Amino acid sequence: MKIPFVDLKAQYKSIQKEIDAAIAEIMANTSFIMGEPVKEFEKEFSSFLGAKHCVSVSSGTSALYLALHALGVGEGDEVIVPSHTFIGSVEPITLLGAVPVFVDVKDYVISVKDVRDKITDKTKAIMPVHLYGQSAPMDEIMEIASEKGLKVVEDACQAHGGEYNGKKLGTIGDVGCFSFYPGKNLGGYGDGGAVVCNDKKLAEKMRQFLDHGREKGEKYVHASLGFNFRMDALQAKVLSVKLKYLADWTAKRQENATLYDKNLKKVKGVEIPPKGVYHLYVIQHDDRDGLKEHLDGKGISTGIHYPVPLHLQPACKEFGGKKGDFPESEKIADRILSLPMFPELTSEQIDYVCKAIEEF
Repeated sequence: MKIPFVDLKAQYKSIQKEIDAAIAEIMANTSFIMGEPVKEFEKEFSSFLGAKHCVSVSSGTSALYLALHALGVGEGDEVIVPSHTFIGSVEPITLLGAVPVFVDVKDYVISVKDVRDKITDKTKAIMPVHLYGQSAPMDEIMEIASEKGLKVVEDACQAHGGEYNGKKLGTIGDVGCFSFYPGKNLGGYGDGGAVVCNDKKLAEKMRQFLDHGREKGEKYVHASLGFNFRMDALQAKVLSVKLKYLADWTAKRQENATLYDKNLKKVKGVEIPPKGVYHLYVIQHDDRDGLKEHLDGKGISTGIHYPVPLHLQPACKEFGGKKGDFPESEKIADRILSLPMFPELTSEQIDYVCKAIEEF
């Protein structure tokens, strides 16, 4: 049996008629950039999340940049961010001239204790990352932010539809940022992203910046210098179709995770992940590399998210990180292994993966 890490073809086949019709509509009217499809998706996604405003952009990284910029993060400001995350969480901070201040993690997400310890008079914002679809401890993060007068930018790029105490992830902080990369729980057929918030003026500021700083309703009058972070109409149309299925797909991911949990919690040496919406199902094992090689030999595709903590990345060496600074991030980087996880995964496939792990 060969089991892919993710099977986007299976998902496409399940909704092929709707997707093909949506793409054909865009091709027929040849309006490819922004327009009504993007406006419609923004309404649908903000409604799904319970947010007042949704601003669609070209990627999750663009979303983070746009959010930080709109909140006034700039030269010399500090933004607290976990070391265990994808580098896309940090790139926007540095490109704005701000400084990422790394903290350790607990159960894969940002450590509240470390956040408190790293706040200085230069701290402007905290960026909790809902990694793998698991929620960061938002009540505590928001309490700290309120005490210190800090902004909170939720990196919810892997947490579409996830909840924390009855609130959708991405709607708790000042802004929430999402990625629609194809493999995400809600993914397009190319890059895409969004920022959500409840502040009308902030949303308007972001809309202007993402479209070259244009005055509203004007094509060649620019009120400010901006950039091109626009979403393609094609991606918006695809996302509108797929959004209707997101709740069902999330439930299926959680069912699959329950099956994994049931089979793997009895396997010695395997640590199963906390609950969430399971963008990824990430286990831990002391001989991660040996286990990965074994599963490869069985036709089971796996991944490592992420093998090098950000404070040890060559690109981040100027920010002063060294080995030993964040022991939990470093420990899990050597132990984590992402197993196949997608809604169309069958119970037979999960059984096959679990038996292969138990065999190892």
